[in-house]
Amino acid sequence: MRAAATPPLSSGILTDVGRQRRVNQDAALALDLPRGGLYAVADGMGGHAAGELAANLALDTLSQQYLDGRAPPPERLAEAVQAANLAVLRHAVGEYVGMGTTLLALLVDRGAAIVAHVGDSRAYLLREGELHRLTDDHSWVAEQVRLGNLTEEEARHHQWRSVVSNALGGEERVRLELFGLPLRAGDRLLLCSDGLSGVVADPALLDLLLRPQTPDRVARALINAANDAGGPDNITAVVVDVLHDQRPPHYTLPVRQGDGPLYVDVLLSAQRGSSPLTYVLLILAYFTLLGVMLMPEYRVVIGLIGVTLLVGVVVAQRVTRARLGRPPPRPAPIRAAPAPGEPREARKPFS
Repeated sequence: MRAAATPPLSSGILTDVGRQRRVNQDAALALDLPRGGLYAVADGMGGHAAGELAANLALDTLSQQYLDGRAPPPERLAEAVQAANLAVLRHAVGEYVGMGTTLLALLVDRGAAIVAHVGDSRAYLLREGELHRLTDDHSWVAEQVRLGNLTEEEARHHQWRSVVSNALGGEERVRLELFGLPLRAGDRLLLCSDGLSGVVADPALLDLLLRPQTPDRVARALINAANDAGGPDNITAVVVDVLHDQRPPHYTLPVRQGDGPLYVDVLLSAQRGSSPLTYVLLILAYFTLLGVMLMPEYRVVIGLIGVTLLVGVVVAQRVTRARLGRPPPRPAPIRAAPAPGEPREARKPFS
């Protein structure tokens, strides 16, 4: 009898109303897929009933649209976010006027992750003892921090810290960030609403995520930490563990744009046209065949040159993909404090 294969992922998902709210306007998603999973966090806004509806409507639409889609996974995820945006926008009538929601989605496809981000929920990657924050908040205070007008600590306590500058339901075309990164065995990913990241500082998040516990238990510990800090908002945590390595997907991972969120049609155009090397390969192949036909006496030399150039382009494409797939260098990674007597240099740098 053959033993059952170990699943590539393990996840834990938990949402809590917090200590100071009566209604939970957060929602979370964990959807198993044949080659990975789709995970998401939504933080609704616009009043109790409206926020709760917006968050759940967004996640229901996201999952269904992704399952029904036929495009390559990066494009399909962006299209699903746009569908969720339209669903929220079209329901924002009558008593629900003004409702909206943040949306943070993580698609794990074989050995890679693709992040779609709208709003101020956050994604983190724990790798080799270092915590990397993968997303930037789409909020007024976050912009002030980037401009140097506020410190992280000032932003954490600012009266406008909950005012987002980007959300689903605001306009017909959603603005989002879309990027990918390769995954490794041992990686731990966290998606959370600002009810967690807004009250539990990154070093404390690192300590909790380093616990050698199941994702379910870690998610519970994260929720408890936010409630122990006062629980001023709804709290949601999705923890995903990568249990073993998988081969990378066949498509090029989307690259984070430096200008912040972009309109979905701009992103999709860039993604669909993000394979100029494919055209280079076709052109090289065409001219190689043409050279062989027009100058048969030099066909061996032309063929060797053509093959060499084709191989060089493919290698360059893979090297570029690997480099661009690293976690975006936004905030500096947080490291665990070294054990007594352990030099700080003993920790391996991120690679």
